[in-house]
Amino acid sequence: MTDLTNKVAIVTGGSRGIGAAIALELAKNGAKVVINYNRSAGSAEQVIESIKKIGGEAYAVQADVSNSEESENLIKETINHFGKLDILINNAGITRDSTFKKLSEEDWRTVIDVNLNSVYNTSSIALPYLLESDAGRIINISSIIGQAGGFGQTNYAAAKAGIIGYTKSLALELAKSNVTVNSICPGFIDTEMVQEIPENIRENIVAKIPARRFGQPEEIARGVVFLCKDGGYITGQQLNINGGLYM
Repeated sequence: MTDLTNKVAIVTGGSRGIGAAIALELAKNGAKVVINYNRSAGSAEQVIESIKKIGGEAYAVQADVSNSEESENLIKETINHFGKLDILINNAGITRDSTFKKLSEEDWRTVIDVNLNSVYNTSSIALPYLLESDAGRIINISSIIGQAGGFGQTNYAAAKAGIIGYTKSLALELAKSNVTVNSICPGFIDTEMVQEIPENIRENIVAKIPARRFGQPEEIARGVVFLCKDGGYITGQQLNINGGLYM
C-alpha cells in the first residue's frame, strides 16, 4: 500500500495529543478517519475541522474502548458510515501514576482496562473487516515505559508491555493474511501528559535523551503513516521513536 486514498482508519483516543496528530496525518495522506473519543467531544470536533480544512473526510464516534459493548458500537458506526475498515490505530491511553505501595486496585484495573483491554476489545471486533481489506493494518501505540519500566508506573508499564507481547502474538497468527500488526513505542513526547510533569523533572528527562529534546506528536504520526503505506512486509515489530533514550 503506497497510497491511503479512500482507506478507512479508526484512531482510538483520537481527539487530543498523539491521537489527534495521527488522525490528521492519515487524512493528509488520503485516508478517511474515524476519530474515537470518550469525553473530549469538543476536541474531537476540532480535529475534524482541521481535517476538513485540508480537504479530508472524518467522523467522530464516542466510545469508551475499555468497554467491550461500546467498542463494538465504534466498529459498527465506522462500517455504517464508511462501509469498510482498513486501518485500526489503538492509541487510547491514560495514566494513574503511584508508587506500588500506594497504588489502589481501582487505579491498577482502570489503567489496564483503558490501555490494554481496549486493544483486545477493538481488534476482536474489527478483525473480520480488516481481513476483507487488501492491506489491513493494526498499529498499537505502546510506550518506552513498556520496554524500560518507569518509577511509579507499574500499572502503565504492565499495560504497555502487554501491548508489545500482544502485538507479536497476533502478528504471528495473521502473518499469512493481508493484515500486519505492529506497535510504536514513543519516548517522551511533548503532549499534555508530559507537560503535566514538574519543570525540574522535565529538565532532568531531557538531559538523559541523546537527542536533547522531547519528541513531537507529528513524529509519531509519521511513523504510523510509514507502517500503513510501506509496511506490507513489516509485522510483529516495535518502532521505537524516542530520540535514542532506549535502544
